[in-house]
Amino acid sequence: MNTNTTLPVGRGIFYILIAAAAWGTGGAAAAVLFEHSGMGAIAVSFWRFAGGVVVLAIGHRVLRLRTVWRSRQVLITGVGLAVYQTAYFAAVGYAGLAVATVVTLGSGPILIAVGARITLGEELGRGGVVAVGLALLGLVLLVAGGGAAAGAAPALGLACALLSAGGYAVVTLLTRRTGRAGGSAASMLTASFAVGMVCLFPLAMLEGLLPSSGNRGEALGLLAYLAAGPTALAYALFFAGLAVVQATTASIVALIEPLTAAVIAVFWLDERLTAATAVGSALLVGAVLALTGYERRR
Repeated sequence: MNTNTTLPVGRGIFYILIAAAAWGTGGAAAAVLFEHSGMGAIAVSFWRFAGGVVVLAIGHRVLRLRTVWRSRQVLITGVGLAVYQTAYFAAVGYAGLAVATVVTLGSGPILIAVGARITLGEELGRGGVVAVGLALLGLVLLVAGGGAAAGAAPALGLACALLSAGGYAVVTLLTRRTGRAGGSAASMLTASFAVGMVCLFPLAMLEGLLPSSGNRGEALGLLAYLAAGPTALAYALFFAGLAVVQATTASIVALIEPLTAAVIAVFWLDERLTAATAVGSALLVGAVLALTGYERRR
């Protein structure tokens, strides 16, 4: 693999791990918002994007990063970010957390693996394919072991989950191609989130932008955290890591997200740790470690 970045592969994988862990905490924060603030998925996504734009813009100014504007790429990335995040929240509402998570995060790596082979010429090899299979099995066990309830419209939820996975795959592959070619995908992040924010604004207005119940101070604090941690920081690290880590490997490493959410549920939300959850977690960690070793040997 030829790349024009000086970032070590090990550090790139570490960046993606931190990003995935941050996304896992973001799911818990969003769940609290949905339950107590009266805000919907689109409104929460809009404020997440809007706050992310502010944090990223400040960070770019402080670090004096050069913003690269490629209009077509920024547009596609921004729309893809808006689609896959909002579609995932919708899938949770229609089909339940278990189905939404398994379909979105399970089909995402498959779509990315196929897309990376066709568009980027990236191959995992037999060991990588086995590790991906174990990771997907671990994901199914991890989520199914949590006993999440099913939603009211499973078919519509399935469609939203597949749409989310498609958007995730497009963003990942496009970012990977840019980073591998020596471009700075992270420097386009602010503009991409601005595009996503504009796309979400009309729908968020119709849904209701402001909290309608609960403690507004708590809601604002959670929205601020979503903007700073699971959005601005996490995506900046994820995009930077994709410059040196294969797209499929990155998508499997990112499965640490539901594992983080499961740990939070057990230790902070008093959910029961089942045998399936424990086995699924072990399979996920093992697959991530195996792919990490393979990527570094490359």
